[in-house]
Amino acid sequence: MDLPTLWFLLIAVLWTGYLVLEGFDFGVGMLLPILGRKDKERRVLINTIGPVWDGNEVWLLTAGGATFAAFPEWYATLFSGFYIPLLIILLALIVRVVAFEWRGKIASAGWARTADRAIIVGSWVPAVLWGVAFANLVRGVELDADHQFTGGFFSLLSPFALLGGLVTASLFLMHGAVYLALKSDGEIRTKARAAATYSSIAATALTAVWAVWAQIAYSVPWTWAVVVVAAACLIGVVLMNARGREGWAFTLSAGAIVCAVVLIFGSMFPDVMPATDPANSLTIDNASSSDYTLMVMSWVALITVPVIVAYQAWTYWVFRRRLSTADIPEPVGLTWDKVKANAFGPDSGGTKVDLSPADDDEASRG
Repeated sequence: MDLPTLWFLLIAVLWTGYLVLEGFDFGVGMLLPILGRKDKERRVLINTIGPVWDGNEVWLLTAGGATFAAFPEWYATLFSGFYIPLLIILLALIVRVVAFEWRGKIASAGWARTADRAIIVGSWVPAVLWGVAFANLVRGVELDADHQFTGGFFSLLSPFALLGGLVTASLFLMHGAVYLALKSDGEIRTKARAAATYSSIAATALTAVWAVWAQIAYSVPWTWAVVVVAAACLIGVVLMNARGREGWAFTLSAGAIVCAVVLIFGSMFPDVMPATDPANSLTIDNASSSDYTLMVMSWVALITVPVIVAYQAWTYWVFRRRLSTADIPEPVGLTWDKVKANAFGPDSGGTKVDLSPADDDEASRG
């Protein structure tokens, strides 16, 4: 196997890690208004991913960085052609990050509701748009002879691509529900299992339609095997969830997402960005960096990636316990009066307080 092909496969692995791990993060955020009727219930949902969500996003940064270094022309064409949807995804992720970090800083029901809305929007938008983007890579986009994207924003919104967005949203919704059933206890666990039942049925139906469409119109024969495995995984999620086997259900849910990535990258190969006119497609060979660059990247990846994976696995092991509302303390964030008094003085209507480092640490845990 040559180095460009190796790095095409490694980038597929990085996207697999991101979509499997960040997928259940998105699912939890999408389920916030459904499973979290009360503030403590919503805080349980958020705390199930609290120790891991930011680490999961590192996979996206690594996938983007690897694409830039290994296939610079693919990176340039992709980010210029998909500029608007990728910018929307970025803004949604920023809003979501801020909401996670600042939700507990102010002990205010209104503040918490605003943060919850930001988490919900910041989860749904990327969940849909990632599917739209990847569906376009399977279908092919409008590239000229210089490998420049010539289509507009609305050319990316074909029925096939929009269905791809619904597929990823339904898969992440299912993945998040199964994860919550695995990580929560009490009433939330019961509701999560019910949500997993409905979402897994919807994901199975939508994925079946999209996968068969992709297979007939754009894919290669060997990926039919991937479609069969994905179907088995999705049916297994329904059965394992019904039996209360949350660990198996989560594993099979992750397996379905892995199959989706294999189908996408397998359909693209040997292109990295197929064009509607095959003569203009960006291929692994004409988009890759030099062999020297890829060799250096390979040694760096060989040394660092196992360390990162081991550390992240250790994090999941440490925070493996189930959570329920009984584990959630009362909010300890600052009140608006304290914020106004310390920002604008006692005349602003608040009561000035001494924010010692101990107070800051306590507020940060809210």
